[in-house]
Amino acid sequence: MAELPRLTPMDATPAGTAAFDLFLRGGVVSLLALLAGRLLADHGRVTAARLGALFAVGSAAYTLCSLPGLHDRAGGWAGPLMALATANSFVFWLFACSLFDDAFRPRAWHGLAWLALAALGVTQRLVLVPGHHPAARVLGLCLDLQPLAWAGLAAWQALATAAADLVEPRRRLRLFIVAAAALHSIVTALATLAGPGPATGAAGGNTLLDAMGLLAIASVIAGSLLRVRGGQALFADACAPAPAVEAAPEVAPIDPTWTTALERAMRMDRAYRRDGLTIGQLAVELGLPEYRLRRLINQGLGHRNFNAFLNHYRLADAKAALGDRAQVEVPILTIALDAGFGSLGPFNRAFKADTGLTPGDYRRQALAEPSKTANPSLSASRISNPA
Repeated sequence: MAELPRLTPMDATPAGTAAFDLFLRGGVVSLLALLAGRLLADHGRVTAARLGALFAVGSAAYTLCSLPGLHDRAGGWAGPLMALATANSFVFWLFACSLFDDAFRPRAWHGLAWLALAALGVTQRLVLVPGHHPAARVLGLCLDLQPLAWAGLAAWQALATAAADLVEPRRRLRLFIVAAAALHSIVTALATLAGPGPATGAAGGNTLLDAMGLLAIASVIAGSLLRVRGGQALFADACAPAPAVEAAPEVAPIDPTWTTALERAMRMDRAYRRDGLTIGQLAVELGLPEYRLRRLINQGLGHRNFNAFLNHYRLADAKAALGDRAQVEVPILTIALDAGFGSLGPFNRAFKADTGLTPGDYRRQALAEPSKTANPSLSASRISNPA
């Protein structure tokens, strides 16, 4: 959302338009500062909230950097502001990954990539000086185009994980955040590549439209994320136990018969073993509207993702098989496939995340201690206690 801005002289903008532009950008910066502060204060221990706060700060930096004439007056702040603005599209992608995928964790290379983009932005604008160095134009073109790639990746992340998402506020917000921010990235990147408008006021019109777009996006995102219930649902700590969420007063209470039917399908019929089972298919089998099943699994049982809900039962099934001496000769791959996993890789990752052990280590430990053999029965695995 924050490609390297191509700044234009303040003189190219009519006085009235410049004042209104400054007013709008002040509103954007204020909203983004409020959003960053609230995210850190209310959800500072959650990765998605931290990245959201960094994205808000970077967006504020972009808002200031793209203000005509400010670059020459920024002084020592020009470098940090330019660094934050240049790398903010990358932060947007990280924010989308962490917000829409509860299993996402930042890696060391993410930090290195951010530093590299920030350093390239500062180098291109403040060291090479566009128009005075041959490399500045090439580097500038690359930096102008990189937001399109990150916007596309963020949109793909949102769409790829949408079907399994059980958090209603996040499902409503994901498409707006990605569509609006990606559209803004594309439009401003294309405008940057087209170059500044003539001194007849085109540049002023472009920056004014840019400010209005930023204000609209910031207002909707801030309003959505700062709502108490919406913020709690979006930024719940995925590593902590997920208690059942109390339904809002306007939402109809969950019928206990639905819970019983779902429990029977999972514990007795072992629906989780079916290859490619979707929440839509399960809803049809239970005779429930899909939105009611999503609400049941999320608000009634505490799961935020349908695949994680299925893996809760699959892992319990696999643990029982690995701890069963009668199945000691059964390959781990067979156990994984029988439990409903599509391949060994996802099974190993899910198993290690759940137990801290590889399936092989778990089996050896379980079978080596007869008195403490872990042989969890699926029937004893409570549906209301997700892993």
